[in-house]
Amino acid sequence: MIGKRTLNIGILTIGDELTSGRVRDANAPWIAAQFYRLGWNISAILTVGDAAESIIRAIDSFSKQCHAVIVTGGLGPTPDDITTETIAKACNRPLIKNDLVLSSLKERTKTCGYRWTEGHQRQALFPEGTDVIPNPVGSAWGFSLNIRGCLFIVLPGVPEEAARMVTDHVIPLLKRIDPVPPPTVVSRTMKCFGIPESEIEEKIRDLIPENDEVLIGFYPRFPEVHLVLTARHAQERKAAENLRRVETTVSEILKPYLFGRDEETLEGVVGGLLTRQGLTLAVAESCTGGLIADRLTDVSGSSLYLERGVVTYSNASKIALLNVPEAILAEFGAVSEPTAKRMAEGIRKTAGVDLGLSTTGIAGPTGAVPGKPVGTVYIALAGSSGTVCRHCVFHRDRRKVKVAAAHTALMMLREYLTSLS
Repeated sequence: MIGKRTLNIGILTIGDELTSGRVRDANAPWIAAQFYRLGWNISAILTVGDAAESIIRAIDSFSKQCHAVIVTGGLGPTPDDITTETIAKACNRPLIKNDLVLSSLKERTKTCGYRWTEGHQRQALFPEGTDVIPNPVGSAWGFSLNIRGCLFIVLPGVPEEAARMVTDHVIPLLKRIDPVPPPTVVSRTMKCFGIPESEIEEKIRDLIPENDEVLIGFYPRFPEVHLVLTARHAQERKAAENLRRVETTVSEILKPYLFGRDEETLEGVVGGLLTRQGLTLAVAESCTGGLIADRLTDVSGSSLYLERGVVTYSNASKIALLNVPEAILAEFGAVSEPTAKRMAEGIRKTAGVDLGLSTTGIAGPTGAVPGKPVGTVYIALAGSSGTVCRHCVFHRDRRKVKVAAAHTALMMLREYLTSLS
């Protein structure tokens, strides 16, 4: 039992794919976020490769500073999965076959139609005296054991599997060894677009009193900026009140740029507005290459409002599919306000929908012409009351120009729909 001390936790992720940069570590950030919300302190996060010496040194270091350590990775059936045997070596315990796990592995292998191998057999071996942790979505079971007074909880490296096991088994286990409730931690992520991080900080600097009741963090997530408010208090009600007070103030200040909170996405917010207002949409994309339609269709139920999306990359397709006059293209060019407007109007009329949205631009790095640098984008929205167009210049690389343009188009659509409600 930890008593009145805050549970001090370390996170150790293992894998050559992580240390080589081939794969980004998804486990440590996610686990840290879950534990932070529960009031537990993360003292250190470390990533090592699939080398026994590195793993043993990490175990020795963590056991001296933590009450518990979450380990992910290296539990698979291949020869480079050495986490289990290395931990057994570190604590001088023999590997013991677990018949329950062995039976489960054989059944899973048979059900999935896989061939039983020696590697699968190795996954049923655990250091003597460990408690196994079932894996409901994969083959590699986890386990926990005490090493020199520190509880090591070992999980597979597949993020979906590790997350499920943390939620179902690890958090309840840690709560049992640390029954004293830590301070309540509540947080709110406020998502903004169209304003840089520095300007957000400047706007709220003098309006939010400096105290430790609500901490404010700035996290750029291109093309968005996320503002994270975190309130910590012994009383849950007081923590929620403090958070709500600051959130209300910040919301008013950032209203023109604030589009969502927590898990909300811009495409989800737009989809909700379209659904509630009973409006339909069609999209004609040139420089964004289908990104807007892709994002809109990421939302379940988007067939209620999205009638179609077309990528009209060439002038010929703009003429044939959207009825953009050749004269407009000849006089103003494909990247121009008149063309963007005709694209939006054309897709609206052709699809027979309430709203038509279009993009046309120069994503780069080539294609710039006098007066139209790389990053030039025109975005148009056509509705029953007319057509509006926005001219933007994004000083980014090709991919980021496309992403920023798609985001701006969705934000433009959100602003229009909000004005109707």
